[in-house]
Amino acid sequence: MSEPASISSGIAARYATAVFGLAKDSSDLKNLESNVEDLAAALDASAELRDLISSPMYSRDDQANVISAVATKMKLMPIVSNTLALMASKRRLFVLPALIAQLRGLIAEEKGEVTAEVISAKAMTKTQADKLAKAIKSRIGKDVKIDATVDESLIGGLVVKVGSQMIDTSIRSKLNSLSNVMKEVG
Repeated sequence: MSEPASISSGIAARYATAVFGLAKDSSDLKNLESNVEDLAAALDASAELRDLISSPMYSRDDQANVISAVATKMKLMPIVSNTLALMASKRRLFVLPALIAQLRGLIAEEKGEVTAEVISAKAMTKTQADKLAKAIKSRIGKDVKIDATVDESLIGGLVVKVGSQMIDTSIRSKLNSLSNVMKEVG
């Protein structure tokens, strides 16, 4: 892991632990989970927000004002909005994506869930995602939350990652394997 990435994950882990602990103490984990998902959706949807949190061109005051307006508009719980304000004042908003990932992990662990990262060649239907979640649950014995993304370069099949285990059934992977075998023969 590169040094800047480990620094970012360390900062995010400390903020996530504090926010999670405060939300758990106040029995507000459900609201925290909703806020985390809303923030993740906002980051995914807004290039301007991603630019604001990562660009050094914006002053602390600019970042603080915008993040405060975003928190108010999204009706984020005080724990989350205060943490975002603190991060803006310390110029640490760049760790927001890592903070979201850390909080998702802590919430999932508390609920006894695991997250399966699934990459498919085309978008999965709700039925397909449910069947996949059920199959993974029967294998690992925990509730499974599917985090699905689409990568058309897979051609077909799936890449499923649960924790440190990865199952790659994509056509691209099979073609690469076949190509390697053909090179060894030739």
